[in-house]
Amino acid sequence: MNKTAGPSDQTRRCAIAIMAKAPSAGRTKTRLSPFLTPDEAQDLGSCFLSDMTENLDLARRKVPLDAYIAFAPAGSEGAFASIVHGNTRFILADGSSPAPPGVEGFGCCLLQAARSLFGLGYAAVGLLNSDSPTLPTSLLVQAVRLLLQPDDIAILGPSTDGGYYLLGMKSLQPNLFSAIDWSTALVARQTRLRAGEIGLPLIDLDPWYDVDDAASLRRLVDDLDGGPSPRDAPFLAPVTAGWVRRNRIRQRLTARGEAHGSAVRATYLP
Repeated sequence: MNKTAGPSDQTRRCAIAIMAKAPSAGRTKTRLSPFLTPDEAQDLGSCFLSDMTENLDLARRKVPLDAYIAFAPAGSEGAFASIVHGNTRFILADGSSPAPPGVEGFGCCLLQAARSLFGLGYAAVGLLNSDSPTLPTSLLVQAVRLLLQPDDIAILGPSTDGGYYLLGMKSLQPNLFSAIDWSTALVARQTRLRAGEIGLPLIDLDPWYDVDDAASLRRLVDDLDGGPSPRDAPFLAPVTAGWVRRNRIRQRLTARGEAHGSAVRATYLP
């Protein structure tokens, strides 16, 4: 059974929360339209959450980690019940809590999630995207180990599109969410600038990719098929892999490439 957040002594543990909206046709993975239908996009997003919570549970066996879904909208916890791993807990992150000037949009949701988790007494908090199902488990383990060291640091897991897949901190840092152009290729760069402005050391993890367009979907298929991969071995995301096979995504991407030209692979923006 999934657990809701509750008070406990977490002073030696790290919480990592996946930022996620309740899966909904027409509102999930919309950048994959029209390649995927709205229902297919919803199903794929649900597969991602299943695999990512399973991945967090694997990391939890190696480091003191608790997994959460930082969800929106309010009251939608039930939409995740049949999707996420049973050790996953829930906190609300709909952006409704007060935020300082300069923190807007998605930054309000991130700040709300971080504030809630630190309020539960965790020694460190990580905020994770919901669309990197093949993220290597080793990167999650590395993030927790870094965050539980004595030094006051933040960590950034940069995405290949210029955003980040993970942001971790040892204390609440609202400045990291201020004056950020969300959903652009500037997010990681601006976050590094915010950290520098407050003198907070920020450690970069290895980059990884989000699956939010045809090019990154093609890379996902390659990873799931055991194709060439970077130094960190990708998590093989079994639920996503099964869905990809059943829906013949490789064949459909190939047909799309023949009709419209090959998809352009994402490039890491430092």
